[in-house]
Amino acid sequence: MTVARRGGLRRGGVAALEICAVAALYYGSAELGLLQQLVRSQVTPLWPPTGIAVAALLLRGPRIWPGITLGALLANLQLGPSYAALFLIVVGNTLAPLCSYALLRSAGFRLELDRLHDALALISLGAFTGTLVSATAGSGTLVLTNALSTDRFWTTWWVWWTGDAMGVLVVTPVLLVLCRAHLPRQMTPSRWAEVLLLLAATACVGLIDTSSTPLLFLGFPLLIWAAFRFRLAGAAPVALAVSIFAIIAANHGSGPFARHGMLTDMVTLQAYNASSALTALLVAAAVSERDRSQKEIARACGHLAELVSRLSLTGTQPIPPTADSRPRPGSGSARGPGPGPGPEERHHSRSTYRPAPPPRRPTKPG
Repeated sequence: MTVARRGGLRRGGVAALEICAVAALYYGSAELGLLQQLVRSQVTPLWPPTGIAVAALLLRGPRIWPGITLGALLANLQLGPSYAALFLIVVGNTLAPLCSYALLRSAGFRLELDRLHDALALISLGAFTGTLVSATAGSGTLVLTNALSTDRFWTTWWVWWTGDAMGVLVVTPVLLVLCRAHLPRQMTPSRWAEVLLLLAATACVGLIDTSSTPLLFLGFPLLIWAAFRFRLAGAAPVALAVSIFAIIAANHGSGPFARHGMLTDMVTLQAYNASSALTALLVAAAVSERDRSQKEIARACGHLAELVSRLSLTGTQPIPPTADSRPRPGSGSARGPGPGPGPEERHHSRSTYRPAPPPRRPTKPG
């Protein structure tokens, strides 16, 4: 009984630590996300806490949901506008990642994200479907409490929804990669040089994106390069960096976001962020599937070569069955245990058998 009690206390302590860690990460990432707020100091084009919540649920299971609720409460406590509205917003922020988690689990999502099926499930179910709950609950609550005018509902709803969706698209894959990250055992100097070159190119693209030059499309070659050469481990961080650069440019009104309204800027920004995230995830998943197929083909060829070598060493060759060696209906093997006639006998009986002529009728005498 004492051992069981200690085990239960240990498991409870571990669960409490995980809940506190999720709450701290949620709150810290919310403070970072609010640095780029657009609507009422509460709605941002990228909401990292939703991506952290979905990743935590996928990694540790639904038992850590109190950490999401606690983090959402701490993040929205100073934003108001009232305790009733705060309660509804926290409920929406908790239910949205839970819905995404349930949808991904029902779709057979794998944490490796190495299949097109997993990438499409994360995009369509985890990002674009599950986050509808938080966007609708939060925007509707602000309108019902008169904290937001009715004519700004759809703008706020769009920014809220796309912000949560972008959090899942660009933050969740990075966390799934980090949970399996390890130092490479055999890394050639040329490979390290390529990694450093990719980091330098990403930094240069960031400087260009945040300047007055409208060259956001320079991020797509980086995404394709990272996905082809480093799979999801390279594509996910680059997609996150490219999205952050675009958000900074939109918030400063530079580049393609200059001299436009907020709704136009947000549509342009989220279309760009969604396109970059989709490119990174889909290309990385397709390359991973290609690599896995090549490994399976190589493994099958190795097994076949081993079988052929064994047969050549033993001097035996498999003899394919012929039509004459198959048992015929009504043969001896079907009637009883005794062997039936061989192929030569059957061939001989078929070739020498002649039907007897009919008997002649006696002719009547003349």
